[in-house]
Amino acid sequence: MEKLKVLTLIGGISNNSINKRLFNEVSKYNNTNLEFQTFDIASLPFYSQDIEPNPPQSVKQLKEMAKNADAVLIISPEYNRSIPGVLKNALDWGSRPPAESCWGHKPAAIMGASAGVIGTFGMQQHLRNVCASLNLHVMNKPEFYFNASTGMNENGLTETSIPYVVRFLESFEKWIGVINRK
Repeated sequence: MEKLKVLTLIGGISNNSINKRLFNEVSKYNNTNLEFQTFDIASLPFYSQDIEPNPPQSVKQLKEMAKNADAVLIISPEYNRSIPGVLKNALDWGSRPPAESCWGHKPAAIMGASAGVIGTFGMQQHLRNVCASLNLHVMNKPEFYFNASTGMNENGLTETSIPYVVRFLESFEKWIGVINRK
């Protein structure tokens, strides 16, 4: 079976981001045909209509990667019960101009890790609203709200977390097939 290209956007850009760490752990346990490609959203300038007609190379690269991807995976922290600004900025750039949005009709999935028990629930609900507006088809189940305090340790994912990650990835692979009719 041909590999499915998955553009992965990580909303935590700090060096010690637990969501970057979660992505690295997810990649270790990926036994599917999903091939993850990441884009550094910190490289994007703030969206502005002033530079939209002649965007910088980083914007062009994001849009090209998204257009060539079979799906989008977003792994993000929660800031003040919502989406990190840097992630929203990347989604905005990809959607502009509206007739050239790179997000339309793509299957997507959302994961998020936090140090608390609600594990990015608020962010994911806001992000689902944004994704609906962008015509990204977000997988509904299983949801992935991850408490990194209990789900990861110094060695990576805990034994009880691994099946959770594996099931999520297998479900996402099936979701991509349903949306892309492959």
